[in-house]
Amino acid sequence: MKKLLIILVLSLLGAVAANAQAVYKTSSRSDANVKVYVTSTKSEADLVVYQCDSKSEASGNQGLWYFVSSSSEARKKVYFTDTKSDADIVIYYTRTKSEACWQNRSKSGKMD
Repeated sequence: MKKLLIILVLSLLGAVAANAQAVYKTSSRSDANVKVYVTSTKSEADLVVYQCDSKSEASGNQGLWYFVSSSSEARKKVYFTDTKSDADIVIYYTRTKSEACWQNRSKSGKMD
């Protein structure tokens, strides 16, 4: 019974990690899946992003991002552009985890 419980817990943890919004910041536009522009105005953002301290905190496609150091670990590779018109999505960084969300749901497919 104890062995079964351990296997169940490890499976659940693995499922959460596999679904994490692991993001790799690339310096090459051509390597990126998504081009991102960071705005300082929340109302302009398609996505409000909270930068997590651990991969286990990040989840799904809800704006909870964890930056990984290797592109092979990433669910998405993003390129940060200096111009809004060049971006696939516009993000705003929040310091409050509960604020992370899509404000423009039509763009959410870019991060799936």
